[in-house]
Amino acid sequence: MDKFHNEYGGEFVAPDERFEAMRCDDLAEDPLLISPAMRGVIEDTIEQHCDFREWHLFAYNVRTNHVHVVVSASGDPDRMLTDLKAYLTRVLRKATAIGDRKRVWAEGGSKRHLYTDDAVRRACEYVYLAQGPDLPRE
Repeated sequence: MDKFHNEYGGEFVAPDERFEAMRCDDLAEDPLLISPAMRGVIEDTIEQHCDFREWHLFAYNVRTNHVHVVVSASGDPDRMLTDLKAYLTRVLRKATAIGDRKRVWAEGGSKRHLYTDDAVRRACEYVYLAQGPDLPRE
């Protein structure tokens, strides 16, 4: 996905093997693969955190190497993402699901403002319907 390839059902960006190799060389650790047990912990934690923060949770989807979340709240999106990732990391460490990894999540993340009901609906469709088959959880 890039700024020219970001519509639901739109054309995908062609893979760039040179870019991927360059990014892999930069990694200090292998990327985290989310297991079914971790998926259950992450899903439960997202729901609990959104309740605690009083964020309206529209959709989430925990994949093998990333997480999608659609929420509505009045906070700063950067701070919200940082808080959610930090809380998820603490819970995963406490559950000993991630060992002594230095990093769990990639830096940053997509934070889109959704100004209309239709934009929220399309984001939820993307999260629920455009990620492939449902994955198991424990």
